[in-house]
Order: sequence, then structure tokens, then C-alpha cells
Amino acid sequence: MLNQRQEFGKVGEELAVAYLKKKGYKIIEQNYRNKLGEIDIIAKDHKTLVFVEVKSRKSARLGHPKEAVTYKKQRKISMVALSYLKSTRQLETRARFDVVTISNINGQPRVEIFNNAFDLAYS
Repeated sequence: MLNQRQEFGKVGEELAVAYLKKKGYKIIEQNYRNKLGEIDIIAKDHKTLVFVEVKSRKSARLGHPKEAVTYKKQRKISMVALSYLKSTRQLETRARFDVVTISNINGQPRVEIFNNAFDLAYS
């Protein structure tokens, strides 16, 4: 059973998947996990493999959801992405990192995508 926070996150990811599909992305995996961590969504945008981090916020009190994708989080996502590329023998594949945010605007969800939101972070 999911707690309220997990349920809110799940709904946010479902909104993100629907939004990405509407934009023409092909969803490859959701909630991909390995020993290094998790990536919310792995998708294809034309010939580019896209690792997507989804951030949802119920209010603007803590700032824009994109601000929650700190360098530490970027580094973790990068490590998981590199591991995924290696394990699937796709190291030569073009890839990028997108962030999808879901904000609550007057009780309605607002979905935004930030393409190429950050570079590979490994140091």
C-alpha cells in the first residue's frame, strides 16, 4: 500500500508518461532500478534515448520542482543511466537527460518538460 507521498508521486509519473507520449516519445521503461538507483522513465525521442526524472510539487512553497534535481541527484541519475547503457550494450547511443515537472496551479496540474536539462554528471 502506498502512502500519500508515494501516491502523489505515482500520479505525477502517470501524468508525465501521458505528456511524453503526447509529445511523441516512446516509453521504454518506467521506474528502472539497479543497484545504483532508479530512473523514473526511459524513453525514445526519435533516435535519442532519454532518461527522464519526474518531479511533482503540491505547492510552490518549496520552489519550482526542477530545483529539486540537484547536482547530487543528477550524479546519481547519470550513474544509473551509464550502467543501463552498458548493460543494454547501447554505449554508442545518443542519449540525454530530461526533467518533467508537475506543479499544482490553482488546483490543476501543470506539466512542463525541460529537454536536455543537465549534462552527464560523474565527478
